[in-house]
Amino acid sequence: MLSVEDALAQVLTAFRPLEPERVPILETLGRVLAEDVTSNMDIPPHANSAMDGYALIAADAAEAGPEMPVRLRVIENLAAGYVAQRSVAPGTAIRIMTGAPVPPGADSVIRFERTHQEGKWVELYYASPVGNNIRYAGEDVRKGALILKKGTRIRPQEIGMLAALGQQVVSVIRRPRVAILATGDELVDVDEPLGPGKIRNTNSYSNAAQVIKYGGEPMMLGIARDKVDDLTAKIQQGLAQGADLLLTSGGVSVGDFDVVKKVLSAEGQITFWRVRMKPGKPLAFGHISAEVDGERRTVPVLGMPGNPVSVMVSFEVFARPAILTMLGVTDLTKPTVEAVLTDPIRSKDERRHFARVRLTREGNKYYASLTGAQGSGILNSMVKANGLAVIPEDWTEAPAGSRVRAMFFD
Repeated sequence: MLSVEDALAQVLTAFRPLEPERVPILETLGRVLAEDVTSNMDIPPHANSAMDGYALIAADAAEAGPEMPVRLRVIENLAAGYVAQRSVAPGTAIRIMTGAPVPPGADSVIRFERTHQEGKWVELYYASPVGNNIRYAGEDVRKGALILKKGTRIRPQEIGMLAALGQQVVSVIRRPRVAILATGDELVDVDEPLGPGKIRNTNSYSNAAQVIKYGGEPMMLGIARDKVDDLTAKIQQGLAQGADLLLTSGGVSVGDFDVVKKVLSAEGQITFWRVRMKPGKPLAFGHISAEVDGERRTVPVLGMPGNPVSVMVSFEVFARPAILTMLGVTDLTKPTVEAVLTDPIRSKDERRHFARVRLTREGNKYYASLTGAQGSGILNSMVKANGLAVIPEDWTEAPAGSRVRAMFFD
């Protein structure tokens, strides 16, 4: 069996960032810029008031104080979005709202709370130095400056900046299309009744949700029966629809009806099919080919186990980094902490164990509590978990109080 690191390294050799596409900025969240973004303007484009108050000449207010207020004549009211019709001259002021351009002649803004207006006159109770409460042109962004580098992963604040720059459309790495296929004669879909011996297809839906979470586009291929012809046809359907990665669940163990490995061997190649981890030991990786529009297409395949927890853990360890790589993301690490186990894990073989835990913080320490029985078919243990405690291969047990590495799902 391969170690987790060796298996992941082999998986990642099959993936590269995908080609760019131009999309509206509200479709870029979580995606990676495929071009540098420079500013074609100053932000703010003009000096403006940072406060509601009065625009004035600082020298007029130099001697103002609570006991000896200075009186200025108010010559105009100026709202945001408009420009002053008059200039500020000595002895005058313009009432100004936040965001309004600083009027000609003014070099300071005093906020309302430090003044009192009666009719056409305002009394100033404090001095207001040059530049007070003024946001100058280009204070945030200078015209011609590099604002966002190629390779930046876009968050809401980057979208706000793109909007400020007037960029409605931007070039980003396109989303990977991930074909998802469940296998097994025992499976029925979520809207079908459960007959004798049947179970519902949960894996396709949990995997599709994980694909969406990490920025891909899921392509649901449904359920393939335990027949080579049916599985082959479904896989070829995924390739024909332009999949960049194929995920299967079930059919990769050593049972008589585990046909995914057979199809991979016949239609492509298997790189490995077992990993030293629990859950998720029977995990196949390889490539599969098919004729699409007269051309031969070859697509990487991750053949995951059939049990729902094994599928989700395998996805986090292997499919997630593959999807992020195709998106152009370079930091593939998950948020990880050192945590103290509150429950013992007594029975352990020579595999890396990923235990479902609830991570909590008390003071400066994290604690990891098991979310119940750890069987690979107990999906509720994933529902209750917010992370995975990682127990190394060379540990024979993990007593309560052990310090372990733990990674958050989010």
